[in-house]
Amino acid sequence: MTFRLFSLPHLAILCLVPVLGAGAALLVRGGRKREKPVRFVLGTLVAANELTWYAYVLWHGWVILPFGLPLDLCDMVLWLTVFVLFTKRAWAFDLVYYWGFAGTTMALLTPDLGAPFASYITVKFFLSHGVVVASLLFLSWSGCARPRPRSWWKALLWLQVYALGIGLFNFAFHTNYFYLCTKPSSGSLLDYFGEWPWYLFWSDVIAAGLFFLLWMPFRRQYSTQS
Repeated sequence: MTFRLFSLPHLAILCLVPVLGAGAALLVRGGRKREKPVRFVLGTLVAANELTWYAYVLWHGWVILPFGLPLDLCDMVLWLTVFVLFTKRAWAFDLVYYWGFAGTTMALLTPDLGAPFASYITVKFFLSHGVVVASLLFLSWSGCARPRPRSWWKALLWLQVYALGIGLFNFAFHTNYFYLCTKPSSGSLLDYFGEWPWYLFWSDVIAAGLFFLLWMPFRRQYSTQS
């Protein structure tokens, strides 16, 4: 069974992610003593799933340096999410809130998969990306964490720094991490943004708009408190 965008199983997964985030948030709102165990369970699940994947990839010999390294944005978001779930560090949440909702959610909507739907690779992809987004929803909806003032443009600035570093790596080793050199082979929203380098420019513009929109609900909360 090949994977098809917005097929019934795909839509079911997309619906399940916010349900999981809302369920965890409601559980914590019902008793603050549950917050730490819920955070630790989610963090352990994300980390264990990813470490299992690393072992699987190494076992099959798919890491041929410099290819196959966990350098894409979703990889950074995943481990930042684990860090936030275990520590609740504000600076890390400031980054992962915007990067995760704007980037990982997009990966869930238009995944770049070259494997059948009922395969370990596909299950791992949706589990890691889905639990990351659900964890960010849980942290936001439960009140465990929230982005600080001026965080949206700082997250955008650090995104440029990270992209620049990955771009230099791509240039030096002829790789395509972060899709900075070519668009994904499967269909994605980047197909509507033109060819290189225009799809990078428009992606950055849209990222800035999404980051600002993600900040708006908290902007109103801070203005009300002041």
